[in-house]
Amino acid sequence: MSNQRAYASVVAAYWGFTLTDGALRMLVLLHFFTLGYTPFQLALLFVLYEIAGMATNLFGGWAATRFGINVTLAFGLALQVAALLMLSALDPAWSPA
Repeated sequence: MSNQRAYASVVAAYWGFTLTDGALRMLVLLHFFTLGYTPFQLALLFVLYEIAGMATNLFGGWAATRFGINVTLAFGLALQVAALLMLSALDPAWSPA
C-alpha cells in the first residue's frame, strides 16, 4: 500500500506541476502582450523561457536522482507558486520601452 501511495503522490504532483506550468505560460504571454510587446518580442521571450526550461530539466533530473522525486516535485511546485505570486505583484506601468 505504501508504494501505491507514493506513486499516487508523484502522479498528483506531476499533474499539478503540468497544469501550473501551462497556466503560467499563458499568464506570462497575455501579461506581456497587454504591456505592448510585439509578437517577435514575445517569441524571443519564449525562446529564452524554453532554454531556461532545458537547463531546469537537466537540474531537475539530477536533483530527483540525488534527493528523490517527491522532494524535487514538491520543490518545483512551490517554486511555481512563488513565481505566480511574484508575477501578480508586477507593476502594471512597467513597459518594454
